[in-house]
Amino acid sequence: MKIALFSDIHANTPALDAVLQSIDAHRPDQVYCLGDLVGYAPWPNEVVETIRRRMIPTIAGNYDEGVGNNSDDCGCAYQTELQQKRGEQSIAYTNDVIDEDHRRWLRTLPRHIRLQLGADADFSVLMVHGSPRKINEYLFEDRRDASMLRIMSRAGADVMLFGHTHKPYHRVLSEEDDDGNKRYRHAINIGSVGKPKDGDRRACWVMLSVDEKPDSDDATSVDVEFIRVSYDVEEAARGVEESPLPDAFAKMLRTGGIGAHHPRH
Repeated sequence: MKIALFSDIHANTPALDAVLQSIDAHRPDQVYCLGDLVGYAPWPNEVVETIRRRMIPTIAGNYDEGVGNNSDDCGCAYQTELQQKRGEQSIAYTNDVIDEDHRRWLRTLPRHIRLQLGADADFSVLMVHGSPRKINEYLFEDRRDASMLRIMSRAGADVMLFGHTHKPYHRVLSEEDDDGNKRYRHAINIGSVGKPKDGDRRACWVMLSVDEKPDSDDATSVDVEFIRVSYDVEEAARGVEESPLPDAFAKMLRTGGIGAHHPRH
């Protein structure tokens, strides 16, 4: 089975359009979105409309939850007063321009999606935005193995897919039971469509391939491909600069987040 996944569009419709064109060309069996459709760019309505029109199963990101509830808090972890001020400008703008029908739809999004795969449906693929524990928890690549395994074990996930940090990675984690049998779990951050922070300004999505009979004892049951898609970054950056949003958001798009200070925890 081939499953396409993307996350953290953040109202960047030029990036989303390019990613969806790329996904269509790869012809996956299923497509899922892991949230944060809105915020930081000037096309929240266009992004929500596209996702709804294509009927892509979607979970709520922290920004979707904030805007859906017409809150002035996006659940973001800002570290400086300047970040806080820019964040307040972003969510105020988004709350001001979002269609009320789209706001209501954002409130309907679930916090996770789980797929049970395999002949006995005993191989669990869990999709969350931040983590199974908190919608806005940051699971960075340098998190200790023991911590990541504990999170996944408690969530019952053989494969856990998430976003929120805007930095893609795939970690294969192993653990042994009392009899010395090894089990593998896959932690996969699928990166960001519309606001990368890893220095690559291209949009990112993931193609997850799972064997017909996946086995947690076999690390090769799962294959992960990170697909980077070029799009008109200047169009997106100019759209930000022509809106009431801070120009700093345009710079982040042009640099792939390099030189910008982002929240960590």
